[in-house]
Amino acid sequence: RRGSVPAHLRIRHALADRLVFSKRREKTGGRMRFFVSGGAALARELGEFFEAVGLTVIEGYGLTESSPVISANRLHNYRFGSVGQPIPGVEIRIEGDGEILARGPNIMKGYWGQPEATAQAIDKDGWLHTGDIGVIDAEGFLHITDRKKHLFVSSGGKNIAPQPIENLFLSSKYIEQLMLIGDHRMYLTALIVPDFEVLKEYADARKLSYSSPSDLARLAEINQLIERDINNIQKDLANYERVRRFTLLDRQFTVEEGELTPTQKVRRNVVEERYANVIESMYEGVS
Repeated sequence: RRGSVPAHLRIRHALADRLVFSKRREKTGGRMRFFVSGGAALARELGEFFEAVGLTVIEGYGLTESSPVISANRLHNYRFGSVGQPIPGVEIRIEGDGEILARGPNIMKGYWGQPEATAQAIDKDGWLHTGDIGVIDAEGFLHITDRKKHLFVSSGGKNIAPQPIENLFLSSKYIEQLMLIGDHRMYLTALIVPDFEVLKEYADARKLSYSSPSDLARLAEINQLIERDINNIQKDLANYERVRRFTLLDRQFTVEEGELTPTQKVRRNVVEERYANVIESMYEGVS
């Protein structure tokens, strides 16, 4: 990549390469030029880590309806956190509500025998409505932020994409799983599954009394710890994007219980139904 690297960092990287990174490359056969990633978002930190190892990961984006590629990073021109620039012949634009639209020779003719579904997916000007929300930066790189169907509209009329905010909170060492609530609500709340191993260490160091995960989740000291962490993480968010209340749960969301998809994505409708009383309690007293 362009730019100069200080001598001390070059030395540290050379040492890490000899002791660790070279072994990682050997695990992939030793001659791998790059990987291609798609189907789910690649965390920026992972892309940067593998680049440091010497294994570049190129991320792209598309749908079955676009045969299937719309955009892709190039080996000589990529931005971690983005899905690259449009491939040749493909146009991309962002609708007023943030939805990504694509047009080009790769777009399908339609769904077989489903003219109404086709008309909903492709408008009269040939633009495919992807159902994804995103932005295009100044250099033309596309960044996907969420699915349109996941967007919250607050009671004040603000559009809120929950996924980027959830991912921000998941960077906390105290939080293992988190789901935001806020559609047609006055403010955001969160259901949080904490990392109980980390919380046990915290509680034991302070001689806090507990006998189960449920006890830990109810401790005032633990809730205060999580609250401080949340406030620190969200300090740069807009007011309407900040979590005002939260509840610590005493067990994980799982595939077996129907709360996660096989690809580990939270089934929001299932979780909201299962924890309906807990959710409503976080909005009590609000008119």
